[in-house]
Amino acid sequence: MGQKERDRGYAWVIVATLALTETVSWGVLYYGFAVFLVPMERELGQSRASITVAFSLALLLSGLAAPFVGRLLDHIGPRWPMTFGSLLATLLILAWSRIQALPAFYALWIGLGLAMALVLYEPAFATLAKWFERRRRLAVTVLTLVGGLASLIFTPFNTWLVSFLGWRNALVTLAGLLFFVTVLPHALLLRAPPNHSESAQRELASGARKALRTPTFWALSTALTLAAFVTVAVNVHLLPYLQGRGFTPAFAATATGLVGLMQIPGRVLVAPLARWLSDRMLTIAVFLVQGGALLLLLLPGGGTTAVLGFVGLFGMANGMITIVRAVRPAELFGSPAYGALAGTMALPITLARAAAPLSVGTLYTVLGHYEPVWWSLVLLGCVSAVAAAVAESTARRTRSPVLRSPESK
Repeated sequence: MGQKERDRGYAWVIVATLALTETVSWGVLYYGFAVFLVPMERELGQSRASITVAFSLALLLSGLAAPFVGRLLDHIGPRWPMTFGSLLATLLILAWSRIQALPAFYALWIGLGLAMALVLYEPAFATLAKWFERRRRLAVTVLTLVGGLASLIFTPFNTWLVSFLGWRNALVTLAGLLFFVTVLPHALLLRAPPNHSESAQRELASGARKALRTPTFWALSTALTLAAFVTVAVNVHLLPYLQGRGFTPAFAATATGLVGLMQIPGRVLVAPLARWLSDRMLTIAVFLVQGGALLLLLLPGGGTTAVLGFVGLFGMANGMITIVRAVRPAELFGSPAYGALAGTMALPITLARAAAPLSVGTLYTVLGHYEPVWWSLVLLGCVSAVAAAVAESTARRTRSPVLRSPESK
């Protein structure tokens, strides 16, 4: 077996490693917070709002750190940044189990924000973008299909741990899980891709600068940022909207949960759809479907069928957008500077996610009902589709070697 064949085989070891570590990292660092919120509130005597500030601080810090983390991954590869991030997460989760006061809790979650930037999807996507070229979409699809199970696995698992051990001992257990299932695999199995050469390193700064000067980069960033805002706004406000429309709490909760679950078939459909649509058309279409699906909630007299139609289309579009976010920057700009470019994109995306619940909640409070909110989100969805179309059309016209689409390879 030649070196190229061995490298291709090891690339799938990287996928398997990251599928495992991403599932655990998301399950503990992201989905775990909600499970520990109520028991902490009871024991510490703090308000729910004051405790959730910590999570917002973590999201903010993860966005601010993303450009730096991306450049770091470009220069030294994934092993040491992701190992350090998972080790930092382990130690901070352990420290969380001993927390007594809010200031220390806030400081701890600022540190966890840095850990998130080092171990969640963005560094994993950067790693796969550099290890894969022809089968990049398949690799990302496998990763996100497994990682998408994190909430399904860890929400009940974390809840069981808290009920069985108490929240402090549950955190100690999760810290141990993080060490053995993320720190060790990152340290032992991750490595830089075979093309991580000195000559490739010299391309980083010039490639990133050229890409940042293109309308393609900023239009794609705009599309992804607006889509992230719409997604989080719907995730937070769909349930109270449906209850206000007269649907039962059980149906409203089920429909809201299904939005996340429908991301899985959406990701699976990316490969078959790619046989019928070009990458450019598929990119534009997924943003258009996300915004258009919201119109189903605004149909006069729209009942259960309209809501379920929205859930299916919106959820699948979100799943496809995750694939687009992971692979399209590498397809358009190449992989040497992928980390820096994806990190730069991650900052406004993270800020949009953090701002969406408050912004939409404020709009609802001022207007008194949800219909103008949904129309606003439809408008944002349309703008995101237009931005995606601008990105793809300017990439088609550009002849710079920085912009490299799959069709030109």
